Amino acid sequence: MKTSLAAIVASICLGGTAAADTTVCLITKTDTNPFFVKMREGATAKAEEMGLTLKAFAGKFDGDHESQVQAIETCILDGAKGILLTASDTSSIGGAVKQARDAGLLVIALDTPLDPAETADATFATDNYLAGKLIGQWAKGKMGDAAADAKIGLLNINISQPTVGVLRNQGFLDGFGIDLGDPGKWGDETDPRIVGHDVSDGSEEGGRKGMENLLATDADINVVYTINEPAAAGAYEALKAIGRENDVLVVSVDGGCPGVQNVKSGVIGATSQQYPLLMASLGVEAVKKWADAGVKPETTPGKDFFDTGVGLITDKPVDGVESISVEKGLELCWG
Repeated sequence: MKTSLAAIVASICLGGTAAADTTVCLITKTDTNPFFVKMREGATAKAEEMGLTLKAFAGKFDGDHESQVQAIETCILDGAKGILLTASDTSSIGGAVKQARDAGLLVIALDTPLDPAETADATFATDNYLAGKLIGQWAKGKMGDAAADAKIGLLNINISQPTVGVLRNQGFLDGFGIDLGDPGKWGDETDPRIVGHDVSDGSEEGGRKGMENLLATDADINVVYTINEPAAAGAYEALKAIGRENDVLVVSVDGGCPGVQNVKSGVIGATSQQYPLLMASLGVEAVKKWADAGVKPETTPGKDFFDTGVGLITDKPVDGVESISVEKGLELCWG
């Protein structure tokens, strides 16, 4: 193992003195984000159950592409059977992934599809378009007739428009009844109900600043889409500062425990919940099947990835939009 990786790799060897002869690697963007912490928990538990050796790697920060490449190289040298990967750079990682596949490893993208998606053997992820569509449908249903005159602000992740952010954004607009331009990007819509798009970097501070920018464009915004729940919390603070926190619908995606608590307290009206523990545990099962029988995972019928599910969390359900309660959401949340 390269010395530079020593600080970011955690090796969990399971099975007592008779070490497992099948190794699976988990490579996440960081080891601090609660989403990836829960992903590691799921992989750890499933590897222990199946008698595998799990080696977990993480970047030093979100966007640490080089550490992820080094981790893939280490997994190849260690003779791993498979890699579960949440890539920081979905296109540049392709060369390293090809090396792993050429060496006989099964590579499964978790949560974040590679670019192109077929770079990996399979993708296990939330249907992010559906996640966005659910919160869009909920917001439209909640507003009723007033949706026809809505003023919508959208807080995305960043201007590079990563795939996950585009899917959530366009799904939300579709669910709300907005005609899309090119569904492969956001910002080209012509519906006058859209006040504007801004960015948040997926953080609370970014959400606050982005919301302030949108309010400067139109202080009467009454619907806010956010890429994730930290951005939603920041947007709420900006709205609260001008006394608008109680008359604006804020919706989001993720389903982490702090975010679901914010649904409970009224900061967020509804959020779409992801299941990172399930993604990882199913990924480990797939690597075991590959090691034992040479069988690759199948996709969900009608989709080009394996759908690990999504649930709309709210205590204010609307007709025609399936949802689960905050109480249930708290049972299933992470972080």
